[in-house]
Amino acid sequence: MTTQRTTGRRKQAAAAAAVVAALLTTAACGGGGDKSSDKNGAAGFNAGNNKVANASAKKGGTLKFAGAQDADSWDTTRGYYGFAWNFMRYYSRQLVTNKAEPGAEGAKVTPDLATSTAKVTDGGKTYTYTLRDGVTWEDGKPITSKDVKYGIERVWAQDVLSGGPVYLKDVLDPKGAYKGPYKDTSKDKLGLKAISTPDDKTIVFHLPQANSDFEEMLALTSASPVRQDMDTKSKYGLHPFSSGPYKFKSYTPNKSIDLVRNTNWKQSSDPIRKALPDEITVNFFTNANDMDQRLINGDYDLDIGQTGMSPQGRTIALKQHKGNLDNPVSGYVRYAVMPQTVAPFDNEHCRKAVIYGADHKSLQTARGGPVAGGDIGTNMLPPSVPGAEGQKYDPYGTAANDGAANVAKAKEELKACGKPSGFKTTIAVRNNKPVEVATAESLQASLKQVGITVDIEQYDGAQTAGIIGSPSNVKKKGFGIIIMGWGPDFPTVQGFGLPLWDGKYILDSGNNNFAEINDKTINGLFDSYVKELDPAKKVSISTEINHKVMEGGYYLPFVFEKFINWRSTRLTNVYTTDGYSGQYDFVNLGVK
Repeated sequence: MTTQRTTGRRKQAAAAAAVVAALLTTAACGGGGDKSSDKNGAAGFNAGNNKVANASAKKGGTLKFAGAQDADSWDTTRGYYGFAWNFMRYYSRQLVTNKAEPGAEGAKVTPDLATSTAKVTDGGKTYTYTLRDGVTWEDGKPITSKDVKYGIERVWAQDVLSGGPVYLKDVLDPKGAYKGPYKDTSKDKLGLKAISTPDDKTIVFHLPQANSDFEEMLALTSASPVRQDMDTKSKYGLHPFSSGPYKFKSYTPNKSIDLVRNTNWKQSSDPIRKALPDEITVNFFTNANDMDQRLINGDYDLDIGQTGMSPQGRTIALKQHKGNLDNPVSGYVRYAVMPQTVAPFDNEHCRKAVIYGADHKSLQTARGGPVAGGDIGTNMLPPSVPGAEGQKYDPYGTAANDGAANVAKAKEELKACGKPSGFKTTIAVRNNKPVEVATAESLQASLKQVGITVDIEQYDGAQTAGIIGSPSNVKKKGFGIIIMGWGPDFPTVQGFGLPLWDGKYILDSGNNNFAEINDKTINGLFDSYVKELDPAKKVSISTEINHKVMEGGYYLPFVFEKFINWRSTRLTNVYTTDGYSGQYDFVNLGVK
Protein backbone atom coordinates (compact mmCIF):
# COMPACT_ATOMS: atom_id res chain seq x y z
CA MET A 1 0.00 0.00 0.00
CA THR A 2 1.18 3.52 -0.76
CA THR A 3 1.80 6.23 1.79
CA GLN A 4 -0.70 9.09 1.38
CA ARG A 5 1.25 12.34 1.01
CA THR A 6 -0.90 14.31 -1.45
CA THR A 7 -0.99 17.72 0.23
CA GLY A 8 -3.38 19.30 -2.29
CA ARG A 9 -5.87 16.46 -1.92
CA ARG A 10 -5.60 16.69 1.86
CA LYS A 11 -6.39 20.43 1.79
CA GLN A 12 -9.40 19.80 -0.48
CA ALA A 13 -10.68 17.05 1.82
CA ALA A 14 -10.21 19.28 4.87
CA ALA A 15 -12.05 22.16 3.19
CA ALA A 16 -14.94 19.88 2.20
CA ALA A 17 -15.14 18.49 5.74
CA ALA A 18 -15.21 22.03 7.16
CA VAL A 19 -18.12 23.00 4.87
CA VAL A 20 -20.13 19.91 5.87
CA ALA A 21 -19.29 20.45 9.55
CA ALA A 22 -20.53 24.06 9.32
CA LEU A 23 -23.78 22.93 7.70
CA LEU A 24 -24.26 20.30 10.37
CA THR A 25 -23.57 22.72 13.19
CA THR A 26 -26.14 25.11 11.74
CA ALA A 27 -28.65 22.29 11.37
CA ALA A 28 -28.11 21.25 14.95
CA CYS A 29 -28.92 24.68 16.39
CA GLY A 30 -31.49 24.10 19.06
CA GLY A 31 -30.04 20.61 19.67
CA GLY A 32 -32.22 17.55 20.15
CA GLY A 33 -35.14 19.73 21.16
CA ASP A 34 -35.67 21.06 17.61
CA LYS A 35 -39.28 20.17 16.81
CA SER A 36 -39.34 21.84 13.39
CA SER A 37 -41.31 19.83 10.87
CA ASP A 38 -40.19 19.54 7.28
CA LYS A 39 -42.31 21.11 4.57
CA ASN A 40 -43.28 17.63 3.37
CA GLY A 41 -44.94 16.79 6.67
CA ALA A 42 -42.06 14.89 8.32
CA ALA A 43 -42.12 14.49 12.08
CA GLY A 44 -39.21 16.86 12.78
CA PHE A 45 -35.47 16.80 13.40
CA ASN A 46 -34.59 14.21 16.07
CA ALA A 47 -38.27 13.25 16.49
CA GLY A 48 -37.24 9.57 16.51
CA ASN A 49 -34.07 9.98 18.57
CA ASN A 50 -34.67 7.98 21.79
CA LYS A 51 -38.42 8.57 21.46
CA VAL A 52 -41.22 7.40 19.17
CA ALA A 53 -41.99 9.37 16.01
CA ASN A 54 -45.36 8.82 14.29
CA ALA A 55 -46.78 6.28 16.75
CA SER A 56 -49.36 4.08 15.05
CA ALA A 57 -50.83 0.57 15.28
CA LYS A 58 -52.01 0.63 11.66
CA LYS A 59 -51.26 -2.56 9.73
CA GLY A 60 -50.64 -3.00 6.02
CA GLY A 61 -48.45 -1.70 3.22
CA THR A 62 -44.88 -2.44 2.16
CA LEU A 63 -41.91 -1.30 4.26
CA LYS A 64 -39.05 -0.47 1.89
CA PHE A 65 -35.42 -0.67 3.00
CA ALA A 66 -32.48 0.47 0.89
CA GLY A 67 -28.89 -0.58 1.53
CA ALA A 68 -25.38 0.07 0.24
CA GLN A 69 -24.11 -3.32 1.42
CA ASP A 70 -25.63 -6.76 1.92
CA ALA A 71 -25.20 -8.58 5.22
CA ASP A 72 -22.26 -10.88 5.86
CA SER A 73 -24.91 -13.62 6.25
CA TRP A 74 -28.65 -13.89 6.93
CA ASP A 75 -28.00 -17.17 8.77
CA THR A 76 -28.70 -16.36 12.43
CA THR A 77 -25.59 -18.33 13.46
CA ARG A 78 -23.22 -16.65 11.02
CA GLY A 79 -24.29 -13.00 10.80
CA TYR A 80 -22.18 -10.45 12.68
CA TYR A 81 -23.36 -7.13 11.21
CA GLY A 82 -25.41 -5.08 13.66
CA PHE A 83 -28.06 -4.20 11.08
CA ALA A 84 -28.42 -7.91 10.24
CA TRP A 85 -29.10 -8.78 13.90
CA ASN A 86 -31.70 -6.01 13.96
CA PHE A 87 -33.39 -7.25 10.75
CA MET A 88 -33.24 -10.95 11.74
CA ARG A 89 -35.89 -10.39 14.41
CA TYR A 90 -38.45 -10.27 11.59
CA TYR A 91 -37.92 -13.99 10.93
CA SER A 92 -36.24 -15.31 14.06
CA ARG A 93 -37.11 -15.40 17.72
CA GLN A 94 -34.99 -16.10 20.79
CA LEU A 95 -35.71 -17.19 24.35
CA VAL A 96 -35.11 -13.56 25.35
CA THR A 97 -34.48 -10.47 23.25
CA ASN A 98 -34.02 -6.71 23.57
CA LYS A 99 -37.04 -4.68 24.61
CA ALA A 100 -38.87 -2.98 21.74
CA GLU A 101 -38.55 0.44 23.39
CA PRO A 102 -36.60 3.65 22.68
CA GLY A 103 -33.19 4.56 24.07
CA ALA A 104 -31.68 2.85 27.10
CA GLU A 105 -34.78 0.70 27.74
CA GLY A 106 -34.17 -1.01 24.40
CA ALA A 107 -30.88 -2.42 25.71
CA LYS A 108 -32.68 -4.37 28.44
CA VAL A 109 -33.50 -8.06 28.03
CA THR A 110 -37.11 -9.24 28.01
CA PRO A 111 -38.82 -12.63 27.42
CA ASP A 112 -39.54 -13.66 23.82
CA LEU A 113 -40.05 -17.39 23.18
CA ALA A 114 -39.75 -17.95 26.93
CA THR A 115 -42.52 -17.18 29.41
CA SER A 116 -40.11 -15.19 31.58
CA THR A 117 -36.46 -14.35 31.95
CA ALA A 118 -34.36 -17.17 33.38
CA LYS A 119 -34.81 -18.86 36.69
CA VAL A 120 -31.18 -18.62 37.83
CA THR A 121 -29.87 -21.09 40.42
CA ASP A 122 -26.63 -22.71 41.56
CA GLY A 123 -24.82 -19.40 42.13
CA GLY A 124 -25.47 -18.17 38.60
CA LYS A 125 -24.47 -21.39 36.83
CA THR A 126 -27.92 -22.81 35.95
CA TYR A 127 -30.49 -21.01 33.76
CA THR A 128 -33.94 -22.54 33.25
CA TYR A 129 -36.59 -21.41 30.73
CA THR A 130 -40.09 -22.52 29.81
CA LEU A 131 -41.37 -21.94 26.27
CA ARG A 132 -44.64 -20.10 25.65
CA ASP A 133 -47.74 -21.81 24.32
CA GLY A 134 -48.47 -21.34 20.62
CA VAL A 135 -44.93 -20.67 19.34
CA THR A 136 -44.63 -22.19 15.86
CA TRP A 137 -42.48 -22.45 12.74
CA GLU A 138 -43.62 -21.06 9.42
CA ASP A 139 -45.20 -24.43 8.52
CA GLY A 140 -47.25 -24.42 11.75
CA LYS A 141 -45.23 -27.04 13.67
CA PRO A 142 -44.48 -26.14 17.32
CA ILE A 143 -41.09 -24.73 18.24
CA THR A 144 -39.59 -27.04 20.85
CA SER A 145 -36.78 -26.78 23.38
CA LYS A 146 -34.80 -29.18 21.16
CA ASP A 147 -35.07 -26.71 18.25
CA VAL A 148 -33.59 -24.00 20.49
CA LYS A 149 -30.80 -26.33 21.62
CA TYR A 150 -29.98 -27.38 18.06
CA GLY A 151 -29.89 -23.76 16.86
CA ILE A 152 -27.38 -22.92 19.59
CA GLU A 153 -25.31 -26.06 18.88
CA ARG A 154 -24.71 -24.78 15.35
CA VAL A 155 -22.38 -22.14 16.86
CA TRP A 156 -19.93 -25.00 17.47
CA ALA A 157 -19.80 -25.84 13.72
CA GLN A 158 -17.19 -23.16 13.03
CA ASP A 159 -15.65 -25.15 10.17
CA VAL A 160 -18.96 -24.85 8.27
CA LEU A 161 -20.71 -21.84 9.86
CA SER A 162 -17.91 -19.41 10.69
CA GLY A 163 -18.26 -15.66 11.06
CA GLY A 164 -20.77 -15.14 13.87
CA PRO A 165 -20.32 -14.48 17.60
CA VAL A 166 -19.03 -17.39 19.68
CA TYR A 167 -19.79 -16.17 23.21
CA LEU A 168 -22.15 -19.09 23.88
CA LYS A 169 -19.52 -21.60 22.78
CA ASP A 170 -16.86 -20.00 24.97
CA VAL A 171 -19.13 -19.82 28.02
CA LEU A 172 -20.90 -23.21 27.79
CA ASP A 173 -17.94 -25.26 26.56
CA PRO A 174 -14.69 -23.43 27.38
CA LYS A 175 -12.57 -26.55 26.78
CA GLY A 176 -14.07 -27.14 23.34
CA ALA A 177 -15.14 -30.72 24.11
CA TYR A 178 -18.24 -30.62 21.87
CA LYS A 179 -17.59 -30.78 18.12
CA GLY A 180 -20.90 -29.38 16.86
CA PRO A 181 -24.05 -31.02 15.48
CA TYR A 182 -22.53 -31.96 12.11
CA LYS A 183 -19.87 -34.09 13.85
CA ASP A 184 -22.20 -35.21 16.65
CA THR A 185 -22.31 -39.02 16.86
CA SER A 186 -25.42 -39.14 19.07
CA LYS A 187 -28.61 -40.34 17.40
CA ASP A 188 -30.51 -37.06 17.77
CA LYS A 189 -27.49 -34.75 17.09
CA LEU A 190 -28.19 -33.03 20.43
CA GLY A 191 -25.10 -34.17 22.30
CA LEU A 192 -24.06 -30.87 23.89
CA LYS A 193 -24.11 -31.71 27.60
CA ALA A 194 -24.23 -28.09 28.76
CA ILE A 195 -27.86 -27.82 27.57
CA SER A 196 -30.61 -30.21 28.68
CA THR A 197 -34.19 -30.46 27.38
CA PRO A 198 -36.22 -32.49 29.91
CA ASP A 199 -39.36 -31.92 27.82
CA ASP A 200 -40.44 -29.97 24.73
CA LYS A 201 -41.24 -26.84 26.74
CA THR A 202 -38.24 -26.75 29.11
CA ILE A 203 -34.61 -25.90 28.38
CA VAL A 204 -31.83 -25.74 30.98
CA PHE A 205 -28.34 -24.28 30.55
CA HIS A 206 -25.52 -25.58 32.76
CA LEU A 207 -22.58 -23.17 32.83
CA PRO A 208 -19.22 -24.54 34.04
CA GLN A 209 -18.61 -21.08 35.55
CA ALA A 210 -21.06 -18.26 36.22
CA ASN A 211 -21.27 -15.45 33.67
CA SER A 212 -23.45 -12.53 34.65
CA ASP A 213 -24.05 -11.50 31.00
CA PHE A 214 -25.31 -14.92 29.91
CA GLU A 215 -28.83 -13.69 29.17
CA GLU A 216 -27.34 -10.90 27.04
CA MET A 217 -25.68 -13.63 24.98
CA LEU A 218 -28.95 -15.55 24.66
CA ALA A 219 -30.57 -12.35 23.33
CA LEU A 220 -28.20 -12.40 20.34
CA THR A 221 -29.66 -13.91 17.16
CA SER A 222 -27.01 -16.65 17.32
CA ALA A 223 -29.26 -18.20 20.00
CA SER A 224 -32.21 -18.52 17.59
CA PRO A 225 -33.87 -21.93 17.17
CA VAL A 226 -33.14 -23.87 13.98
CA ARG A 227 -35.10 -26.98 13.04
CA GLN A 228 -32.87 -29.90 12.10
CA ASP A 229 -34.91 -31.04 9.08
CA MET A 230 -34.74 -27.50 7.63
CA ASP A 231 -31.02 -26.93 8.26
CA THR A 232 -29.25 -26.53 4.90
CA LYS A 233 -25.93 -25.89 6.68
CA SER A 234 -23.74 -23.43 4.75
CA LYS A 235 -26.69 -22.52 2.47
CA TYR A 236 -29.10 -21.73 5.32
CA GLY A 237 -28.49 -17.98 5.01
CA LEU A 238 -29.97 -18.04 1.50
CA HIS A 239 -33.40 -19.03 2.86
CA PRO A 240 -33.71 -19.21 6.68
CA PHE A 241 -36.77 -21.04 8.03
CA SER A 242 -38.89 -18.58 9.99
CA SER A 243 -39.89 -18.62 13.64
CA GLY A 244 -41.04 -14.98 13.49
CA PRO A 245 -43.88 -12.98 11.93
CA TYR A 246 -42.28 -12.81 8.46
CA LYS A 247 -40.77 -15.40 6.13
CA PHE A 248 -38.54 -15.26 3.09
CA LYS A 249 -40.31 -15.02 -0.25
CA SER A 250 -37.07 -14.38 -2.16
CA TYR A 251 -33.44 -13.37 -1.71
CA THR A 252 -30.86 -12.52 -4.38
CA PRO A 253 -27.48 -11.76 -2.73
CA ASN A 254 -26.31 -8.16 -3.18
CA LYS A 255 -29.57 -7.36 -5.00
CA SER A 256 -32.77 -7.75 -2.97
CA ILE A 257 -34.76 -9.40 -0.18
CA ASP A 258 -38.53 -9.86 -0.03
CA LEU A 259 -40.23 -10.92 3.20
CA VAL A 260 -43.96 -11.68 3.45
CA ARG A 261 -46.21 -12.50 6.39
CA ASN A 262 -45.78 -15.84 8.12
CA THR A 263 -49.45 -16.81 8.42
CA ASN A 264 -48.67 -19.37 11.14
CA TRP A 265 -47.21 -16.78 13.51
CA LYS A 266 -49.60 -15.85 16.32
CA GLN A 267 -49.64 -12.38 17.87
CA SER A 268 -50.84 -13.98 21.13
CA SER A 269 -47.52 -15.88 21.37
CA ASP A 270 -45.31 -12.85 20.78
CA PRO A 271 -45.14 -9.91 23.22
CA ILE A 272 -42.43 -8.12 21.19
CA ARG A 273 -43.45 -7.88 17.54
CA LYS A 274 -46.46 -5.94 16.23
CA ALA A 275 -45.86 -7.12 12.63
CA LEU A 276 -47.39 -4.01 11.05
CA PRO A 277 -46.35 -4.13 7.35
CA ASP A 278 -47.77 -6.79 5.00
CA GLU A 279 -44.46 -7.02 3.16
CA ILE A 280 -40.84 -5.97 3.78
CA THR A 281 -38.41 -5.39 0.93
CA VAL A 282 -34.70 -4.56 0.77
CA ASN A 283 -32.90 -3.29 -2.33
CA PHE A 284 -29.12 -3.01 -2.40
CA PHE A 285 -27.25 -0.24 -4.24
CA THR A 286 -23.64 -0.14 -5.38
CA ASN A 287 -23.42 3.63 -4.88
CA ALA A 288 -24.29 5.24 -1.52
CA ASN A 289 -24.98 8.62 -3.12
CA ASP A 290 -27.53 7.06 -5.48
CA MET A 291 -29.16 5.30 -2.54
CA ASP A 292 -29.39 8.50 -0.51
CA GLN A 293 -30.99 10.34 -3.41
CA ARG A 294 -33.60 7.60 -3.75
CA LEU A 295 -34.34 7.92 -0.02
CA ILE A 296 -34.73 11.69 -0.38
CA ASN A 297 -36.98 11.14 -3.43
CA GLY A 298 -39.32 9.01 -1.31
CA ASP A 299 -38.68 5.74 -3.17
CA TYR A 300 -37.50 4.01 0.03
CA ASP A 301 -38.20 4.44 3.74
CA LEU A 302 -34.83 3.98 5.48
CA ASP A 303 -31.27 2.73 5.11
CA ILE A 304 -30.84 -0.80 6.44
CA GLY A 305 -27.13 -0.13 7.20
CA GLN A 306 -27.92 2.61 9.75
CA THR A 307 -24.45 4.15 9.64
CA GLY A 308 -25.52 7.58 8.45
CA MET A 309 -26.03 9.30 5.13
CA SER A 310 -23.11 10.03 2.83
CA PRO A 311 -21.71 13.60 2.95
CA GLN A 312 -23.49 14.47 -0.29
CA GLY A 313 -26.82 13.03 0.80
CA ARG A 314 -26.80 14.53 4.27
CA THR A 315 -25.88 17.98 2.94
CA ILE A 316 -28.98 17.96 0.70
CA ALA A 317 -31.15 16.44 3.42
CA LEU A 318 -30.10 18.97 6.06
CA LYS A 319 -30.87 21.87 3.72
CA GLN A 320 -34.17 20.63 2.33
CA HIS A 321 -35.57 17.81 4.53
CA LYS A 322 -34.29 18.38 8.06
CA GLY A 323 -37.56 17.08 9.53
CA ASN A 324 -36.79 13.61 8.11
CA LEU A 325 -33.52 13.27 10.02
CA ASP A 326 -32.39 11.88 13.34
CA ASN A 327 -28.95 12.38 14.88
CA PRO A 328 -28.43 9.52 17.36
CA VAL A 329 -25.33 8.74 19.38
CA SER A 330 -24.22 5.30 18.20
CA GLY A 331 -22.65 2.65 20.38
CA TYR A 332 -19.36 3.09 18.54
CA VAL A 333 -16.09 4.67 19.61
CA ARG A 334 -13.70 5.61 16.78
CA TYR A 335 -10.07 5.57 17.83
CA ALA A 336 -6.35 5.12 17.18
CA VAL A 337 -4.62 2.29 19.04
CA MET A 338 -0.89 1.81 19.64
CA PRO A 339 0.50 -1.76 19.63
CA GLN A 340 3.03 -2.28 22.40
CA THR A 341 5.08 -4.62 20.21
CA VAL A 342 6.06 -1.75 17.87
CA ALA A 343 8.80 0.52 19.25
CA PRO A 344 8.71 3.07 20.75
CA PHE A 345 5.14 2.27 21.84
CA ASP A 346 6.43 -0.33 24.27
CA ASN A 347 6.95 2.79 26.41
CA GLU A 348 3.73 4.26 27.77
CA HIS A 349 5.14 7.80 27.74
CA CYS A 350 5.64 7.61 23.95
CA ARG A 351 2.02 6.49 23.65
CA LYS A 352 0.86 9.38 25.82
CA ALA A 353 2.88 11.84 23.72
CA VAL A 354 0.63 10.88 20.79
CA ILE A 355 -2.54 11.37 22.87
CA TYR A 356 -1.47 14.84 24.06
CA GLY A 357 0.00 15.83 20.69
CA ALA A 358 -3.17 15.08 18.71
CA ASP A 359 -5.49 17.90 17.67
CA HIS A 360 -8.77 16.29 18.74
CA LYS A 361 -10.89 19.09 17.27
CA SER A 362 -9.32 18.49 13.86
CA LEU A 363 -9.90 14.75 14.22
CA GLN A 364 -13.55 15.40 15.05
CA THR A 365 -13.87 17.64 11.96
CA ALA A 366 -12.28 14.95 9.77
CA ARG A 367 -15.00 12.56 10.91
CA GLY A 368 -17.79 15.01 10.01
CA GLY A 369 -17.91 17.48 12.91
CA PRO A 370 -19.90 17.36 16.16
CA VAL A 371 -23.17 16.27 14.53
CA ALA A 372 -22.25 13.75 11.82
CA GLY A 373 -18.97 12.74 13.50
CA GLY A 374 -19.82 12.79 17.19
CA ASP A 375 -18.70 14.25 20.49
CA ILE A 376 -14.95 14.38 21.09
CA GLY A 377 -13.94 11.07 22.64
CA THR A 378 -12.23 11.34 26.02
CA ASN A 379 -12.17 7.66 26.92
CA MET A 380 -12.95 4.22 25.48
CA LEU A 381 -16.32 3.24 26.96
CA PRO A 382 -19.27 4.19 24.70
CA PRO A 383 -22.27 5.96 26.28
CA SER A 384 -24.61 2.97 25.77
CA VAL A 385 -22.57 0.72 28.10
CA PRO A 386 -23.39 0.75 31.83
CA GLY A 387 -20.44 2.22 33.70
CA ALA A 388 -19.70 4.78 30.98
CA GLU A 389 -19.14 8.37 32.13
CA GLY A 390 -18.97 10.16 28.76
CA GLN A 391 -16.85 13.31 28.72
CA LYS A 392 -17.03 13.54 32.53
CA TYR A 393 -14.15 11.07 32.52
CA ASP A 394 -11.45 13.07 30.73
CA PRO A 395 -8.09 11.69 31.92
CA TYR A 396 -5.99 13.62 29.36
CA GLY A 397 -7.92 16.89 29.57
CA THR A 398 -9.09 16.53 25.98
CA ALA A 399 -12.58 18.01 26.40
CA ALA A 400 -11.38 20.49 29.03
CA ASN A 401 -8.91 21.80 26.43
CA ASP A 402 -11.72 21.97 23.81
CA GLY A 403 -9.94 19.33 21.77
CA ALA A 404 -6.79 21.35 21.14
CA ALA A 405 -3.39 19.64 21.19
CA ASN A 406 -1.48 19.98 24.46
CA VAL A 407 1.97 20.55 22.96
CA ALA A 408 3.71 21.18 26.30
CA LYS A 409 2.43 17.91 27.81
CA ALA A 410 3.31 16.02 24.61
CA LYS A 411 6.89 17.26 24.81
CA GLU A 412 7.08 16.32 28.50
CA GLU A 413 6.02 12.78 27.62
CA LEU A 414 8.56 12.62 24.77
CA LYS A 415 11.32 13.51 27.25
CA ALA A 416 10.00 10.89 29.68
CA CYS A 417 10.17 8.18 27.02
CA GLY A 418 13.69 9.11 25.94
CA LYS A 419 12.69 10.67 22.62
CA PRO A 420 12.93 14.43 23.29
CA SER A 421 13.32 15.20 19.58
CA GLY A 422 10.43 12.98 18.61
CA PHE A 423 10.34 9.79 16.56
CA LYS A 424 8.96 8.26 13.37
CA THR A 425 6.10 5.75 13.02
CA THR A 426 3.47 4.45 10.59
CA ILE A 427 -0.30 4.66 10.72
CA ALA A 428 -2.24 1.72 9.22
CA VAL A 429 -5.66 2.63 7.81
CA ARG A 430 -8.30 0.88 5.67
CA ASN A 431 -8.32 2.06 2.06
CA ASN A 432 -12.10 1.58 1.70
CA LYS A 433 -12.93 4.00 4.53
CA PRO A 434 -12.36 7.58 3.27
CA VAL A 435 -13.28 9.09 6.63
CA GLU A 436 -10.59 6.95 8.32
CA VAL A 437 -8.00 8.08 5.77
CA ALA A 438 -9.00 11.71 6.46
CA THR A 439 -8.63 11.03 10.20
CA ALA A 440 -5.16 9.56 9.67
CA GLU A 441 -4.11 12.64 7.67
CA SER A 442 -5.38 14.94 10.41
CA LEU A 443 -3.42 12.99 13.03
CA GLN A 444 -0.33 13.05 10.81
CA ALA A 445 -0.50 16.85 10.55
CA SER A 446 -0.95 17.53 14.26
CA LEU A 447 1.74 15.08 15.44
CA LYS A 448 4.26 16.76 13.15
CA GLN A 449 3.95 19.86 15.37
CA VAL A 450 5.43 17.95 18.33
CA GLY A 451 8.18 16.18 16.37
CA ILE A 452 6.44 12.88 15.66
CA THR A 453 6.77 12.06 11.95
CA VAL A 454 4.09 9.75 10.58
CA ASP A 455 3.78 7.81 7.32
CA ILE A 456 0.33 6.55 6.34
CA GLU A 457 -0.07 3.07 4.89
CA GLN A 458 -3.44 2.22 3.40
CA TYR A 459 -4.35 -1.47 3.24
CA ASP A 460 -7.18 -3.50 1.74
CA GLY A 461 -10.07 -3.13 4.17
CA ALA A 462 -11.43 -6.54 3.12
CA GLN A 463 -8.20 -8.14 4.43
CA THR A 464 -8.31 -6.61 7.92
CA ALA A 465 -8.12 -9.93 9.82
CA GLY A 466 -4.83 -10.95 8.18
CA ILE A 467 -3.20 -7.49 8.10
CA ILE A 468 -3.84 -5.56 11.32
CA GLY A 469 -5.46 -8.67 12.87
CA SER A 470 -2.09 -10.46 12.69
CA PRO A 471 0.20 -9.30 15.52
CA SER A 472 3.26 -10.71 13.72
CA ASN A 473 2.41 -8.70 10.58
CA VAL A 474 1.77 -5.54 12.63
CA LYS A 475 5.23 -5.87 14.21
CA LYS A 476 6.91 -6.72 10.90
CA LYS A 477 5.34 -3.76 9.10
CA GLY A 478 5.97 -1.37 12.00
CA PHE A 479 2.34 -0.29 12.34
CA GLY A 480 2.75 1.90 15.42
CA ILE A 481 -0.75 3.40 15.13
CA ILE A 482 -3.87 1.62 13.86
CA ILE A 483 -7.10 3.49 13.02
CA MET A 484 -10.22 1.54 13.98
CA GLY A 485 -13.64 1.63 15.62
CA TRP A 486 -15.68 -0.70 17.80
CA GLY A 487 -19.23 -1.08 19.04
CA PRO A 488 -20.69 -3.47 21.62
CA ASP A 489 -21.99 -6.91 20.64
CA PHE A 490 -24.26 -6.40 23.62
CA PRO A 491 -24.27 -3.32 25.83
CA THR A 492 -21.97 -4.32 28.68
CA VAL A 493 -18.24 -3.96 29.27
CA GLN A 494 -17.88 -7.67 28.44
CA GLY A 495 -19.84 -7.27 25.18
CA PHE A 496 -17.68 -4.29 24.23
CA GLY A 497 -14.25 -4.55 25.81
CA LEU A 498 -13.36 -8.21 26.33
CA PRO A 499 -12.04 -8.78 22.75
CA LEU A 500 -10.14 -5.46 22.90
CA TRP A 501 -8.52 -5.50 26.32
CA ASP A 502 -8.34 -8.99 27.84
CA GLY A 503 -5.01 -10.77 27.39
CA LYS A 504 -6.76 -14.09 26.62
CA TYR A 505 -8.12 -12.52 23.42
CA ILE A 506 -4.77 -11.82 21.75
CA LEU A 507 -5.11 -13.99 18.62
CA ASP A 508 -2.64 -14.97 15.89
CA SER A 509 -5.19 -13.97 13.24
CA GLY A 510 -8.42 -12.00 13.48
CA ASN A 511 -7.02 -10.26 16.56
CA ASN A 512 -8.87 -7.21 17.91
CA ASN A 513 -6.65 -6.63 20.96
CA PHE A 514 -4.43 -4.50 18.74
CA ALA A 515 -2.61 -2.89 21.67
CA GLU A 516 -1.80 -6.42 22.89
CA ILE A 517 -2.89 -5.54 26.39
CA ASN A 518 -2.15 -8.40 28.78
CA ASP A 519 -2.42 -6.60 32.09
CA LYS A 520 -3.00 -8.70 35.21
CA THR A 521 -5.19 -6.04 36.80
CA ILE A 522 -7.41 -5.65 33.72
CA ASN A 523 -7.64 -9.42 33.17
CA GLY A 524 -8.55 -9.84 36.84
CA LEU A 525 -11.26 -7.17 36.64
CA PHE A 526 -12.86 -8.99 33.69
CA ASP A 527 -12.71 -12.25 35.67
CA SER A 528 -14.46 -10.51 38.58
CA TYR A 529 -17.02 -8.89 36.27
CA VAL A 530 -18.29 -12.11 34.67
CA LYS A 531 -18.80 -13.71 38.10
CA GLU A 532 -20.48 -10.66 39.67
CA LEU A 533 -24.29 -10.92 39.88
CA ASP A 534 -24.95 -7.58 41.62
CA PRO A 535 -25.84 -5.02 38.87
CA ALA A 536 -24.44 -2.06 40.81
CA LYS A 537 -21.11 -3.82 41.39
CA LYS A 538 -20.98 -4.74 37.69
CA VAL A 539 -21.31 -1.06 36.77
CA SER A 540 -18.53 -0.16 39.19
CA ILE A 541 -16.17 -2.80 37.73
CA SER A 542 -17.03 -1.65 34.21
CA THR A 543 -15.99 1.91 35.09
CA GLU A 544 -12.78 0.68 36.71
CA ILE A 545 -11.82 -1.38 33.62
CA ASN A 546 -12.22 1.70 31.42
CA HIS A 547 -10.05 3.74 33.80
CA LYS A 548 -7.26 1.13 33.79
CA VAL A 549 -7.30 0.96 29.99
CA MET A 550 -7.09 4.74 29.66
CA GLU A 551 -4.37 5.05 32.30
CA GLY A 552 -2.16 2.77 30.20
CA GLY A 553 -2.30 5.19 27.26
CA TYR A 554 -3.03 2.45 24.73
CA TYR A 555 -5.79 4.37 22.94
CA LEU A 556 -6.43 7.76 21.43
CA PRO A 557 -10.24 8.01 21.23
CA PHE A 558 -11.52 10.26 18.40
CA VAL A 559 -15.29 10.47 18.88
CA PHE A 560 -18.29 8.94 20.56
CA GLU A 561 -19.80 8.46 17.13
CA LYS A 562 -23.04 10.04 15.91
CA PHE A 563 -24.97 9.56 12.66
CA ILE A 564 -27.40 11.47 10.48
CA ASN A 565 -30.08 8.89 9.58
CA TRP A 566 -33.06 9.24 7.23
CA ARG A 567 -36.66 8.26 8.02
CA SER A 568 -39.32 8.64 5.37
CA THR A 569 -42.52 10.56 6.00
CA ARG A 570 -44.40 7.25 5.56
CA LEU A 571 -42.65 5.53 8.49
CA THR A 572 -44.50 4.93 11.76
CA ASN A 573 -43.27 3.77 15.19
CA VAL A 574 -39.76 5.05 14.50
CA TYR A 575 -37.30 5.22 17.41
CA THR A 576 -33.61 4.67 18.05
CA THR A 577 -32.50 2.03 20.53
CA ASP A 578 -29.37 1.41 22.58
CA GLY A 579 -30.01 -2.30 22.04
CA TYR A 580 -28.75 -1.87 18.49
CA SER A 581 -26.16 0.89 18.98
CA GLY A 582 -28.44 3.82 18.15
CA GLN A 583 -30.03 2.25 15.07
CA TYR A 584 -33.78 2.47 14.50
CA ASP A 585 -35.46 -0.58 16.02
CA PHE A 586 -36.66 -2.34 12.87
CA VAL A 587 -38.99 -4.84 14.49
CA ASN A 588 -42.05 -2.62 14.97
CA LEU A 589 -41.74 -0.14 12.11
CA GLY A 590 -44.90 0.47 10.11
CA VAL A 591 -45.89 2.55 7.10
CA LYS A 592 -48.72 5.02 6.58
